[in-house]
Amino acid sequence: MEVLRLKTLTIIINDAPYGVEKPWNALRLASASVSEAVKLDVNIFLLGDAVFLAKKGQNPPGGYYNLEEMLVDLIEDGVKVQVCGTCARARGLGQEDFVEGVEMGTMLGLANWVKESHVVLSF
Repeated sequence: MEVLRLKTLTIIINDAPYGVEKPWNALRLASASVSEAVKLDVNIFLLGDAVFLAKKGQNPPGGYYNLEEMLVDLIEDGVKVQVCGTCARARGLGQEDFVEGVEMGTMLGLANWVKESHVVLSF
């Protein structure tokens, strides 16, 4: 029996970065997925209020996780990150508002990621 070898994981995040733990858990999973122990290619697509996860200059209270820093680390580890361009513009955000390495994306782009991925998870 052949064992399925996963290569690409796409994670779609829908919730605002702070207030619920789903975005934090999604980034934790992404981090584990690109680790030496697992070695998956990972894509992250931010929809709705999740676009704020990629915003520069986050200043969470002391002792609280900083999702901007987590996202920057993931990008440095080769994770591809896109925000929904329509969602960003609807919230008054442009490319200049996002951390380096984050790209404006489209639904067509997300559909292609889904098509090319072995697993797609939505948080």
